[in-house]
Amino acid sequence: MTVLCCTDRPISERFLSGEDRIVIADGIQNKLSLRKIAALINKAPSTVSREIRRNRTADTYLPHQAHHLAAAARPRPKTPKLVGNPHLHQAVSHGLAQRLSPEQICHRLRRDYPGREDMQVSHETIYQALYFQARGGLKREVQQALRTGRTRRKPHHTSTERRTRFVEPMIMITDRPAQAADRAVPGHWEGDLIMGAHNQSAIGTLVERTTRYTMLLHLPNGHTAEQVRDALITTIHTLPAHLRQSLTWDQGSEMAKHHQIRLDTNMAIYFCDPASPWQRGTNENTNGLLRQYFPKSTNLSKHTPDDLNHVAHELNNRPRKTLNWDTPTERIHDLLNPTKSITVATTP
Repeated sequence: MTVLCCTDRPISERFLSGEDRIVIADGIQNKLSLRKIAALINKAPSTVSREIRRNRTADTYLPHQAHHLAAAARPRPKTPKLVGNPHLHQAVSHGLAQRLSPEQICHRLRRDYPGREDMQVSHETIYQALYFQARGGLKREVQQALRTGRTRRKPHHTSTERRTRFVEPMIMITDRPAQAADRAVPGHWEGDLIMGAHNQSAIGTLVERTTRYTMLLHLPNGHTAEQVRDALITTIHTLPAHLRQSLTWDQGSEMAKHHQIRLDTNMAIYFCDPASPWQRGTNENTNGLLRQYFPKSTNLSKHTPDDLNHVAHELNNRPRKTLNWDTPTERIHDLLNPTKSITVATTP
């Protein structure tokens, strides 16, 4: 076994080096605060505190011995704490049986066993024990105590993290012009699919943000990216150019051909953030109204283009409080060339 000396280079910046431990020892001898010592070695005060607590000998912190102790504690794999300590295992199991969360158990143990590191455990260790049984040592039945009922950890992503969804890059809603957000300029649309029973059928919905005018896409043969592409192109082409400003959609797989839609219609397409339906609030509200006609548990492919036209006509002729009791049809007609009229377009 190779003997480490204090001048050995650390494995990574995450670990304290021998020189760091010498600085810590000097700081303790000179009665510096933990924050001042941490600033000298560019580490967090909690790192210095843990280092002193774990690697001191009796009441003295010796840098060379501390370095050897840290090196000896580094090898993996280790026996999980909940496996090697039956008393801690029992306390955690009891807390889970009482339907306490891992975080509640963690903080309760600190209160019930102050100063006893052998009876302390982080909530992350408890989660690891639950989700990885062979390594964690808690029985599978204990998972039922978790409020989520999940047996696997659910991955989380930060709000700023963007994952590649389509081959062609997406333009996100944060890049949508301000005139679309404040509804000052007409021609900005929101779109979505409403799904039928078992997600086997769908109807496409388009809502204009300024007038709340609704158009429906007929999708009798499915809602693949190609079918949605064709339906959108056909429907958007019924609109005059000044009402083709932009379309905002979620990141559903049906929009995989968004690049082709944009090129064919000359209409900008923006995508909402994942799990953010409020970013298409007008469309979400309209979809709620449409559920009066198209319940979730039904087969939506049975509806004909005439059926969709009838439903859209009813919605577009409802007086809306947000429009000062005008109807969407009245508002949209004000935006059209007097020689033209608009109809609810559907694909055959």
